[in-house]
Amino acid sequence: MFKQILSAVGPFALAARGLAHITPTPSTRLGPTSFAPPGAFPTSVYKSYFNDPTATSAQPQPVISDPVLHSVYPFALTNPNDIPQNDTKDPHPLPPVVSSSQLAQAALTQIQSLITNPIFSNDSCASCQAILEVVKFVALAAPEETPNLLVQLCEELDLSSDCEDDFGLLTLGSPLSQVIASADVGGYDGQAICWNVLNGQCPMPPTSPLNLTGWFAKPKPNPVPPPRKASGKLLKVLHLTDMHIDPRYATGAESNCSSYLCCRENTFNTDSPHKPTVPAPRYGAYFCDTPYSLMLAAVQAIPVLTGTEKTGFDFGIYTGDLVSHDPENELSRDYVMYAETVLYDLLKRVIGTGPFYVTLGNHDTHNEAQDAPHSIGGALADQFSWNYDHVTSLWQHEGWINESTVQLARAHYAAYSVRRTDGLRIITLNTDFWYTANLFNYINLTTSDNSGMLRFLTDELQDAEDVGDRAWILGHVPSGWDGTNPLANPTNLFYQIVDRFSPHVIAGIFFGHDHEDQLQIFYANNGTVMSAETAQAVAWLAPSLTPLTNLNSGFRMYEVDSATFDIVNAYTWKADVNSFSELDNQTKAGPAYVLEYSTREAYGASIGFGPHDPLNATWWHLVTEAMEADNSLVTTFNTFQGKSSVRSPACTGDCITAKICYIRSGSTSLAMANCIPGFGSVQ
Repeated sequence: MFKQILSAVGPFALAARGLAHITPTPSTRLGPTSFAPPGAFPTSVYKSYFNDPTATSAQPQPVISDPVLHSVYPFALTNPNDIPQNDTKDPHPLPPVVSSSQLAQAALTQIQSLITNPIFSNDSCASCQAILEVVKFVALAAPEETPNLLVQLCEELDLSSDCEDDFGLLTLGSPLSQVIASADVGGYDGQAICWNVLNGQCPMPPTSPLNLTGWFAKPKPNPVPPPRKASGKLLKVLHLTDMHIDPRYATGAESNCSSYLCCRENTFNTDSPHKPTVPAPRYGAYFCDTPYSLMLAAVQAIPVLTGTEKTGFDFGIYTGDLVSHDPENELSRDYVMYAETVLYDLLKRVIGTGPFYVTLGNHDTHNEAQDAPHSIGGALADQFSWNYDHVTSLWQHEGWINESTVQLARAHYAAYSVRRTDGLRIITLNTDFWYTANLFNYINLTTSDNSGMLRFLTDELQDAEDVGDRAWILGHVPSGWDGTNPLANPTNLFYQIVDRFSPHVIAGIFFGHDHEDQLQIFYANNGTVMSAETAQAVAWLAPSLTPLTNLNSGFRMYEVDSATFDIVNAYTWKADVNSFSELDNQTKAGPAYVLEYSTREAYGASIGFGPHDPLNATWWHLVTEAMEADNSLVTTFNTFQGKSSVRSPACTGDCITAKICYIRSGSTSLAMANCIPGFGSVQ
């Protein structure tokens, strides 16, 4: 047994660093119920470092070489004592100057729009749209002046405490200039921009009518094909999300800062600007992203706890967000590529066998959350190709996708489809194209699919149906829950696509982004009747590895039937961030990850399903009915939502009703129409 424990972390043999802290488990499928790696950083992970990696007073700074770019990232990129400001290397292009005739026509259109607008008195929405008309004229005639105008507009409307950092040329000023130049600012697009970008100057625009005529190549089979027979053989599939590595994390810095991101040398608490009120622990804190020490502790623990240190996972999924939550002016293309290089490498080398299927998160680009649709045209359509080229080359380098998939992904914003030999099709999406923070979504927003992403998804699902495959859909930003993150129009279309291809094709949907342990159920006929009979698909929202904000650190593994690809059980682990300060100034033990819960054991007894029945949409709808009958199950759900964090608020009163409603909402439209707002997060 001692030898087995020592070999459990593969290349990081514990014999040289002291025995890990392990709590045994009687399960034959899992490892121990608790595992804490040694407290010393495993220096063999990297060949060289910019500092002493054995020190406990500072985070290690490994020398990272990019296998795609064939270059080494300089220490200046991640030096916590001197964080780069306002990267000037790769500014986004500005929109091209239009011809005189186009400019005249645009001016006429603007004048007509202003005439037809309501009287401005006491109408902030009409006023906002009129302002956008003026900005549009400038964006078309003198694009180089537009970012500065946006900064001035920000100051006039008091949109930010630092308008230059938010809307200047080197941050969001250039993308927003492009958007305003192309958008219908006097119509639906302008209303949406005023609602989301300009501090709610307009009300949230309603969901546009959806015309599905011709969208689907074939009608849904009636009856749908019978379900596959389960094999009884279980695949182990790891689900990681929102790792958010912070190579600029400074041990001992302020972890309770007044302005995010904390645990940085350049942030402080205004009540004590010269001395940290709560020094940042070596392994992380509640208002901070993931330091190297916590990242390596987690990836060492994962194979041990899941019982895969010898066999490896059959495959893994990663649902986005690698980069830390830096202010916009501290981000750069190089910083994004650094995080991509570091984390994909760790997933391959440390966690091991089986491919990882990856989707991009809103932080996995620069500027943050921005991705432009091809329909914008010209050179602007290719301004994010640097990222698609980089990540797809890394995925190919790790052996996760082949050359043909690389080319597919580069053409679809780093989204792709892989048809596995076992009959499962993995389809990934770039959900920036339904995320409210992506400014480019406000161009032709009424189309519901201005990027072509949902056209790609529909075609792949149709092909899967034609050949009898089952499919998993991976994305980052969830399509529904409380409706605060995704846009209504594209998620409304997504819901109809899920309806069309469920339950016979879609076996699972997986998201991240919220950092919390959540769930969404999709129903037939746009959720007009929500019952066990109409429940068709379920989306699993995995907990994040980062503690940000007020959460514990966590990850999940699914047991999946090898024939149906239904989830038979799910296990979630967490580490108690509240205890991390106790691990400082010692190297005996790192943070312990413990089995938080088994999904079947936590909820299954309340509905009477058999021990081998899949945890599908029907199963989960019955759980929500049990929650209505016994509110203590919602309390349990609320606890798990924050990964059992001591900082998660209790869920009582309206929160009980709201949580059940969120679980049953797979689109923004349903969440906004049906649910009590304000209880979506435990942060």
